[in-house]
Amino acid sequence: MVSILGYFFYPKSTHVENDLVELTTFQVQIDSLKSIAEQKKQKFRLKPFNPNFISDYKGYQLGLSPDELDRIYRFRKQDKWINSISDFKKVSGVSDSLLKVIAPLFKFPEWKKKKTAAKKSTFTKPYTEKEDLNKVLAKQLIDDLQVPDFIAERIIKYRNKIGGFLDDEQLKDIKGLYDFQRKKILSNFTVKSSPNIKKINLNSASVKDLIEIPYFDFETALEITDFIKKNGSVSNFNELGKIEGFSLEKIDRIALYLTLN
Repeated sequence: MVSILGYFFYPKSTHVENDLVELTTFQVQIDSLKSIAEQKKQKFRLKPFNPNFISDYKGYQLGLSPDELDRIYRFRKQDKWINSISDFKKVSGVSDSLLKVIAPLFKFPEWKKKKTAAKKSTFTKPYTEKEDLNKVLAKQLIDDLQVPDFIAERIIKYRNKIGGFLDDEQLKDIKGLYDFQRKKILSNFTVKSSPNIKKINLNSASVKDLIEIPYFDFETALEITDFIKKNGSVSNFNELGKIEGFSLEKIDRIALYLTLN
């Protein structure tokens, strides 16, 4: 430092060195901030996902409103599936601008993409060439027929629960099994070894007897026995439709376990 007429001056070299130190420090800070920003970008980068299983957090990340998420959840609770971008738009009601941004992230399962092709290519084997539906393994359904693994496992689990299928139509009781998948299965498999069961006389059955049937819970069994006590014997299974809240949708499968005399 030099004093001239009471003023102090720093050598030029000292100013340059200080500037270089400040610039270096500043650059290090900038590089550090860039690194942190890049790490955060990597951390929160959205990955492809199946819109059928969108979570609250995922919806928040994508910018969906609570109402739009609720519409999706209500739709899925009906055991229905979103199979395309247009389905997502219709179900959720999201704006076109948001859909344009998030649609590239949608990843639908391969078995859904092949749905149309599967419908066209289904070939039904003769009865003699079909295998027994009560002996089919989940692996066969997955590997040979491209049935989703969780659906294949659900079929086997349900079959074990009811002691074996009595009729091919009971595949309709499998939640999440699409009609085209059911038809493909029945094109290759059918019930050949039905379990031995003793049919229950509906008109004389007790509540305990009726709850042994796969389609009846305690409340339904109680309503049926009460109905028969009040109205007399039933001569046609469709008469059960007179019971408030009783659905005849599965009456053909229910009848597999019952007799009227």
